[in-house]
Amino acid sequence: MSKPKVAFICVHNSCRSQIAEALGKYYASDIFDSYSAGTEINLQINQDAVRLMKQIYGIDMEKTQRPKLLKEIPTVDFVITMGCNVNCPYLPCRHREDWGLDDPTGKNDENFKKIISIIDQKIKNLRDRLK
Repeated sequence: MSKPKVAFICVHNSCRSQIAEALGKYYASDIFDSYSAGTEINLQINQDAVRLMKQIYGIDMEKTQRPKLLKEIPTVDFVITMGCNVNCPYLPCRHREDWGLDDPTGKNDENFKKIISIIDQKIKNLRDRLK
């Protein structure tokens, strides 16, 4: 049986969803396939997120990921929205949940690290639920 596909979705696909995709691959690549996407994209992944993910985990998101639109990812089984504070993008799936995370863009490293830590725990919880 193939692994479930999990999409981490936010509007711009530049920060929280990219962090979630990276941590999904880091912690759970044997359990599920991780993707991130948005309805709009920035030209690059948030540079504070890139820097802190390298610092904390040794993950270079710019080498393995890029901002993507919803139409660029495969059909998925699970959709996790990050907490868009607007109308979250829609993507068909078997299960959908919202993690309700504040966007740390433009905030200090402490705020970024707090969001990264929350995503870390949520990814581990998701991995355990999907085992």
